[in-house]
Amino acid sequence: MEGSILNNLGFDPVYLIIAQSAITLILLVVVIVCIVKIKKLYRRYDYFMRGKDAESMEEMIIKQMEDIIDLKSQDRANKDSIRTANKNSRASFQKMGIVKYNAFKGMGGNLSFALALLDYTNTGFVINSVHSREGCYLYIKDVDRGQTDVALGNEEKMALEQALGYKEKNIAAQ
Repeated sequence: MEGSILNNLGFDPVYLIIAQSAITLILLVVVIVCIVKIKKLYRRYDYFMRGKDAESMEEMIIKQMEDIIDLKSQDRANKDSIRTANKNSRASFQKMGIVKYNAFKGMGGNLSFALALLDYTNTGFVINSVHSREGCYLYIKDVDRGQTDVALGNEEKMALEQALGYKEKNIAAQ
C-alpha cells in the first residue's frame, strides 16, 4: 500500500478515523434527541386529534367563532345598560343637606327643618317645613345648577350649602 493516499497526508490516518468516529457519535446523539422530540410531538398531536376528524375540528372552530360573536353582542348590550344606568343615576338625587331648627323661639323644640335635594348637576329643590302651634307649613324652592331665583332663608341656605358640599353636615342649626 505504498501508493495509498493515506500515506501522503502528513499525519497518522488513525487520527482521521478517530475524528470520523467522534462526528458519527455526535450525529447519533443528535438523531436520538430528534427522535425523542418527534415522539413527544406525535403523542401531543395524537392526544389533540383523538376522536376528531377534519369535519369535527371545523365544526368546533365555527362554534367557537359563533360563541365569540355572541359574547361580543352581550358585551355591547352590557355596555349600553351601564350607560343607561349611569344616565339614570346622574338624574337621581345624589346630594342632600338638612338643617333642623326652632322656627319660633319658646314654642318647643327643633321641629322645623330645611331639606335640600340635588342631582349630579346641582339641580333640585329646597323644602322648608315650618312648624308652629297653628300647623305645619311647607315651602319648596327650585334650585338650578346650585342657584335659586327666590331668596333663601338662613336655614335653607345652610341646607343648600351642605348639599353642595360647602359646609359640614350638622343637623341642628346654631
